[in-house]
Amino acid sequence: MASPVVPVSVPVPVTDPAVARNPNGGVTIRTRLSQLCQQGQPQLARHLLDSLPRASTAVWNTVIIGFICNKMPLEALQLYAEMKSRRNTASDGYTFSSTLKACALTQNLMAGKALHSHFLRSQSNSRVVYNSLLNMYSACLPPFSTQPQHDYVLKLFAVMRKRNVVAWNTLISWFVKTHRHLHALRAFTTLVKASLTPTPVTFVNVFPAVTHPTTALMLYGLLLKHGADYVDHVFAVSSAIVMFADLGCLEYARMVFDCCSNKNTEVWNSMIGGYVQNNCPLQGIDVFVRALESEEAVCDDVTFLSVISAVSQLQQIKLAQQIHAFVLKSLAVTPTIVVNAIIVMYSRCSSVDTSFKVFEKMSERDAVSWNTIISSFAQNGLDEEALMLVCEMQKQRFTIDSVTVTALLSAASNMRDSYIGRQTHAYLIRHGIQFEGMESYLIDMYAKSGLITTSELLFEQNGPSDRDLASWNAMIAGYTQNGLSDRAILILREALVREVMPNAVTLASILPSCSSMGSTDLARQLHGFSIRLLLDQNVYVGTALVDAYSKSGAISYAENVFIRTPEKNSVTYTTMIMSYGQHGMGKRALALYDSMLRCGIKPDAITFIAILSACNYSGLVEEGLHIFESMDKVHKIKPSTEHYCCVADMLGRVGRVVEAYEFVERLGEDGDAVEIWGSILGACKNHGYFELGKVIAEKLLNMEKERIAGYHVLLSNIYAEEGEWENVDRVRNHMKEKGLQKEIACSWVEIAGCVNYFVARDEKHPLSGEIYYILDILTRDMMGVGYKPGYNSNLNRILESSD
Repeated sequence: MASPVVPVSVPVPVTDPAVARNPNGGVTIRTRLSQLCQQGQPQLARHLLDSLPRASTAVWNTVIIGFICNKMPLEALQLYAEMKSRRNTASDGYTFSSTLKACALTQNLMAGKALHSHFLRSQSNSRVVYNSLLNMYSACLPPFSTQPQHDYVLKLFAVMRKRNVVAWNTLISWFVKTHRHLHALRAFTTLVKASLTPTPVTFVNVFPAVTHPTTALMLYGLLLKHGADYVDHVFAVSSAIVMFADLGCLEYARMVFDCCSNKNTEVWNSMIGGYVQNNCPLQGIDVFVRALESEEAVCDDVTFLSVISAVSQLQQIKLAQQIHAFVLKSLAVTPTIVVNAIIVMYSRCSSVDTSFKVFEKMSERDAVSWNTIISSFAQNGLDEEALMLVCEMQKQRFTIDSVTVTALLSAASNMRDSYIGRQTHAYLIRHGIQFEGMESYLIDMYAKSGLITTSELLFEQNGPSDRDLASWNAMIAGYTQNGLSDRAILILREALVREVMPNAVTLASILPSCSSMGSTDLARQLHGFSIRLLLDQNVYVGTALVDAYSKSGAISYAENVFIRTPEKNSVTYTTMIMSYGQHGMGKRALALYDSMLRCGIKPDAITFIAILSACNYSGLVEEGLHIFESMDKVHKIKPSTEHYCCVADMLGRVGRVVEAYEFVERLGEDGDAVEIWGSILGACKNHGYFELGKVIAEKLLNMEKERIAGYHVLLSNIYAEEGEWENVDRVRNHMKEKGLQKEIACSWVEIAGCVNYFVARDEKHPLSGEIYYILDILTRDMMGVGYKPGYNSNLNRILESSD
């Protein structure tokens, strides 16, 4: 076999200036070809090769290798095909190994098999070529080619007479690629027992197969025994960091990182990515800052993707802007994949406007870019805008895929729009689109649109064995959201009978049933169930338990669950604040809100609704007004109708009715909502501002689109208080014309595990006689200590007629 480094004198055309200066052969043709390839001009080397009347195998090999080194594997394969067509030029081991490398790079399995056939016909037994064949099959075969008849890697390895470390490395890598991690570890053990010395590449290949921290420590300890060359081998270090990070052992990953004295960009990226992957964004950014201060790392796309992901987790808009500016400064041209990540980052920071500006400025957009901005809009409640972007995406001739459909179904669910949901469902059927979790998205969409029977049909069309956990969870959540708590509990029991193991989403979906049923016993049972499943520490389960206990009246249990939940997010804090507010514990709600801010957890719009409601129910007006002012000034959150309604109701509840009216008037169009005026109307009635109440009520009557009977009844009661019976009749007739009927509110109490429901003046309960007897005693006792119940015979007559 001719070595590619041995000079071979070949007649050279005098047109080559380098040879023309030395016609006696001082510069060989192979040297010149090698120089051209090293200078990045393999095409010129090919042109020079074509001008030769005859070339040796070594000369052909030089140009083939030159193409591969210049990342032109297709041209290398074409050159091999031309070489093969010249019958007077034989292939040697270097020809086969280099051309097989080109097959691996292009994943051309057909060409690789042809080369394998050529090699067998050559009757050569080169170990180098066998190693190259192993590498080619490992690169070209898909991961699912693990059946014995198709596992060419294993079959080829079995027939090799002599196996060196390179062959074992390829086999280990193949086992990892095909998810046979135990086989990979066994192969590594066999290698060591065969007295072969593992190379750093061996460790790089075997580390991804580790699934237990003890095994990881043993393997890394073995690497340490091989000395500094192994410890400082950057690829081995990077692989070890990734291994420990994947196992959640960040302290060991950091130890490996700190022990490496020769860090390159990949090592820094592995450590940053490990922290981000394990939801430790602050530590990841700290390592990134250290990388900038060192001279070892040059930030690349992978660096920026990890850091952008860290900022997305932190949801800090100022930091996002700083990182964005640094990316623009560092990269002459920002890759599309990085821009897509920036769009997600701003979306997670609740700055969708900035996300869209970044999207608009993109010079090149791919399908991922469109899906990213569409998902960003849908996730931030801008569902109509998301739908418009889908239309624009189609106009730009991008194909709707599973990611787009997921965003469409989410938008339809949020909007409770079954028409859009059905259109999306039809599109899925027409185009044969299938993706993991599709059934659960459809079940959820139809349930949120109020079409629970359609959700049931979708759920039932797959047999129990074909249903995944996501479908069970979606059906449970659908029943709960539609007030069918009994069915939700029954389907959970069915899942357990069929040995479907619930997860955190299951429990978070079923727990709201306790709230709607008012059952503390059921909440306790589900709490105990979560403890047995080791899910009680999950933040979503903990939050749902807090809500369930609170709405069942067990505020002390809710408080205990909150305290014991190790990781609390903004939703957890908001739920507990809301629970305190509903139980009249406004000061505790304020203290928890302050604690939330001190912990660095950013409040959102719902948090402010919760804390303002708590101040409202507890009469903490000044504190509530101060928090309302901080919304826009400090936290940059624009108040919505719900926030304005909280403030108006808070002022009206304590008798500051005129101030509440003036507050709403100053809002202009933002305050022109039926909920806001309705809260002030109730305050007018309670505090005797009847004239102002009439003005507000007439405004409400003119809001034809708001078909709310309660405010009509309230206006009727105000007129009755004043004895204006003509106006009472007018309002009542207006209600009849519009077909409005006040929904009767109900309350419930749980006694001995049985939930008792009742409404005002209810006489249907079997124990109504005893209940009214006790109420009469309580009323007399209250009057005995100075309580004077508000009573108006005219108003009472009107109330009775409205039932």
